[in-house]
Amino acid sequence: MSLTNEQIQRYSRHLIMPEVGVDGQEKLLKARILLIGAGGLGSPLGLYLSAAGVGTLGLVDFDLVDFSNLQRQIIHRTEDVGRPKVESAKERILSINPETKVNIYTEKLTSENIMKIIENYDIVIDGTDNFPTRYLVNDACVFTKKPLIYGSIFRFDGQSTVFKTPEGPCYRCLYPEPPPPGMVPSCAEGGVLGILPGIIGVMQATEAIKLILGKGESLVGRLLLFNAMEMRFREVKIMRDPECPVCGDHPTIKQLIDYEQFCGLKKSEEAPQPAVGLEEVSVKELKSLLDSKGNKIVVVDVREPEEYQIVHLKESRLIPLGTLATRVNELDTADEIYVHCKLGGRSAQAVRILKTFGFKKVKNVKGGIDAWAREIDPSLPRY
Repeated sequence: MSLTNEQIQRYSRHLIMPEVGVDGQEKLLKARILLIGAGGLGSPLGLYLSAAGVGTLGLVDFDLVDFSNLQRQIIHRTEDVGRPKVESAKERILSINPETKVNIYTEKLTSENIMKIIENYDIVIDGTDNFPTRYLVNDACVFTKKPLIYGSIFRFDGQSTVFKTPEGPCYRCLYPEPPPPGMVPSCAEGGVLGILPGIIGVMQATEAIKLILGKGESLVGRLLLFNAMEMRFREVKIMRDPECPVCGDHPTIKQLIDYEQFCGLKKSEEAPQPAVGLEEVSVKELKSLLDSKGNKIVVVDVREPEEYQIVHLKESRLIPLGTLATRVNELDTADEIYVHCKLGGRSAQAVRILKTFGFKKVKNVKGGIDAWAREIDPSLPRY
C-alpha cells in the first residue's frame, strides 16, 4: 500500500522517525487490535491507537456510560450518559481519525463467543476489571497464539505487562488462581485516581505500537508496577511456569472452561456474591427490622470514613473493615448485628470476622448502601 497525501500529512511526525518511517506507518494502518473494555483503560487506548493510525480497532463492552465513569473514562462525554459505551467510544474515535475502522461488540465476552471475535485481530488488549474475563481472555489468547497486553488499576496503583506465549509467561503464570470472591475490592468499592488509567492505558498502547513495528524491548516477562502517590515505577521479572495448566509443558486445560465457576461466582450474576454460606437480609428486610425493632438492633457500616461522609444510614455506626478486629469490644452488648458496606463484599468479610469472635446473630446486608439508595431512599446519593 502507499500513503495518500493526507496520510503523509497526518502521520508526518511518525514518518520522519527512523524507527517508524513509511514502512512502519503502513504496518500500523494494516494492524488489527481488539480492545476488551471501553472504560478507564479502553479510553486512552482507543484515542491514542486511532490517532497513531492503527487501521482496525475492535471494541468489546456491554455496559452503558454512567456519571461515575466520567471522572476517568475520557473517551465518553456528559451527553453520552446512558448510551452503550462502545457506541460512544466509536463516535469519539472516528472524530479523531475517520479512517479508523471500528468494529463494536455490545455483548459480554463468554467462552461461546470469544474465539469467533478474536480470530479477526492480531493483538488483544485487556482493559477489564474482573477476574473471570481476565482468565477467559488469557486462555483464548494462549490457544490462538495472540499477544495479550495486560493492564490493571486500583486507587493509586497500576500495572502492565505483555503475555506472549511461547516466548514468555501467560496471565496464569503470574496469577495461577483468582483470589476468593470479595477479597479484592473493585474500583467501585476502593476507588481509583482518575488520571491513573490514562498512564497505564498509554503504557499498553505503547506496547501495542512496539509489537506492530517490531521495535524496542517489550514487557514480555516483565511486570511494570506504577505507584502514582510516590511517582515511582518498579519492575518485577515474571517467568513462564512449566507447570502452568494452560501454557505449561504439559497443559491440562486445552479448551475454554466455565470461568465464573473457576472464580467462585455463579453464572450470569453481574456482581460477585461473596456472602455464599452466610446469613443475609435484603435492604427491604433491614428497613422493616429498623421500623419494628428500632434501637434493639445494631447496624454496622464497614466502609471507609470518606465513603461514610458521602452517604450513610443515620441508624448505623461506622467501624471500617480494617479496624474491625481491634474494635469488636464495641459490639459486645449487641443482640442482633447487621453489617453493610457499599455493595456487599466487604460486609461479607466483616461478618466472617465477627463470627470468628463468637458473635452469633450477625447478618450481611445484600447490596449495601447502594441497594438502600436504589430501593428504599432514592434521594440518597449513589457513588
